[in-house]
Amino acid sequence: MRDYCIAFNSSNHKFLKSFFPFFLCILFSVFQNLILCSSLNPALLLPLKTQVIPPESIRRSPDKLPFRHNVSLTVSLTVGTPPQNVTMVIDTGSELSWLHCNRSQNSSSSSSTFNPAGSSSYTPIPCSSSTCTDQTRDFPIPASCDSNHLCHATLSYADASSSEGTLATDTFYIGNSGISNVVFGCMDSIFSSNNEEDSKNTGLMGMNRGSLSFVSQMGFPKFSYCISEYDFSGLLLLGDANFSWLAPLNYTPLIEMSTPLPYFDRVAYTVQLEGIKVSHKLLPIPESVFEPDHTGAGQTMVDSGTQFTFLLGPAYTALRDEFLNRTAGSIRVFEDSNFVFQGAMDLCYRVPMNQTRLPPLPSVTLVFRGAEMTVTGDRILYRVPGEIRGNDSIHCFTFGNSDLLGVEAFVIGHLHQQNVWMEFDLKKSRIGLAEIRCDLAGQKLGMGL
Repeated sequence: MRDYCIAFNSSNHKFLKSFFPFFLCILFSVFQNLILCSSLNPALLLPLKTQVIPPESIRRSPDKLPFRHNVSLTVSLTVGTPPQNVTMVIDTGSELSWLHCNRSQNSSSSSSTFNPAGSSSYTPIPCSSSTCTDQTRDFPIPASCDSNHLCHATLSYADASSSEGTLATDTFYIGNSGISNVVFGCMDSIFSSNNEEDSKNTGLMGMNRGSLSFVSQMGFPKFSYCISEYDFSGLLLLGDANFSWLAPLNYTPLIEMSTPLPYFDRVAYTVQLEGIKVSHKLLPIPESVFEPDHTGAGQTMVDSGTQFTFLLGPAYTALRDEFLNRTAGSIRVFEDSNFVFQGAMDLCYRVPMNQTRLPPLPSVTLVFRGAEMTVTGDRILYRVPGEIRGNDSIHCFTFGNSDLLGVEAFVIGHLHQQNVWMEFDLKKSRIGLAEIRCDLAGQKLGMGL
């Protein structure tokens, strides 16, 4: 970790990159010099806010789970010499950071493109470099060598969107501090199914555990976020969270996998799910259901870019049946076999529109190795936008069936992380959890959430 403090200038931006309609886009609303700093543990504090994503902003990648990225974190900074303004998406599910590049010599810099020709510190990476040959091994699509013997990276998307370009290094400025030789992709060939929305942003900042992710290159030992249940605002902290008012965290270790397996993402934030409780009753699910198999299928990933939580079939069926049994007589089931919300959520209810509150619902607790996450109240059922049957609105269970999506993984979404302090400790390879009112945490830190 570098021994200096970083400050962001005040700005607000948005990035619309999603799979499902009407989801929430978390934004960095960055206040000038909002920073916590000590000589030993410099830390950067950023407030988070939300925005509804329109349904036409649909984009997904085949090298990731198809229901990821309904939440995007964006930040503004400058890159190059002299500095050019860019807006980047913070993506905990990606490794390679990249910018949309415009290589025209006469191109003027803008926040939607980066002009490498206008930066004297821009340096393309040759394909013979160890960065290209060794550090790209976890890329879903292997790096290659282009006609100029430069390291070539390709990203492709399920909706036929794609981008490709050259791996390079340049200086990234966060506040007044410049970080030289940051590796990123300079993508000059981009095909998008939604040019209007994608043109508002310059690129993506990878934040997973890969060696080329931005957080790895910056050397941050840990980062945390906390999302409020009430207004969906929150905060992001890069660095240590040494606050006297923060309850002790319960830690669950990150799962390491040294051997590459076809269905195991080695640089994702993977933990061990050991059980599921409904109103404190542990469901009779065999431990083997939660263990990745010999192909790597069945890992459990914590993902701030997914709204809901998705479970593999046997675990989902056990949870669905128990929840359905416990809600019998208190809330009306929506009986329509053709309605499966987002292709994976087939337990829904009809709630009269004049009913201001949901009836008491059983809690659901995810039991991890060393920690638990309990989901209660409004986070149990989600009102589906625009779905009305007679005088009733449709509310769906916020746990979905991964099998219906053809995905061999458990994914813990951000809705169930609300009002939980989530610490990603990269140095000790663990995730820490503590229940907290995230809106009050923001107030304590002077963010006025």
